[in-house]
Amino acid sequence: MREEIAKRVEEVFREIAEVYEFEIERMAVVEDHVHIFLSAPPKYAPGEIVRILKSRSAKVVFKEFTDVRRELWGGEFWSDGYFVRSVGDEVTAEVIRRYIEYHNSKQLVFDF
Repeated sequence: MREEIAKRVEEVFREIAEVYEFEIERMAVVEDHVHIFLSAPPKYAPGEIVRILKSRSAKVVFKEFTDVRRELWGGEFWSDGYFVRSVGDEVTAEVIRRYIEYHNSKQLVFDF
């Protein structure tokens, strides 16, 4: 079932991205977190992007995988934390792409 959930999370993230005009360049869904490299219109703050992705995907997962809520401590699909890094002089887009590809090849629990 975990593989199904991971695939569905990836699908939902892509659906959300289309609606909100986010461009997902790379994504790795690993066992306990997601790495995602995306660009978004400037009207969205990074925290708002995270909130949108987490809240909308959690609703879908809980609706489609009803056993998940009971299995999770506290009934929350995503933890409160997140890490955001912008691309700039020292951190290039290529570094981020390689980092996510590394997670796809080394830590990926479910191969998409």
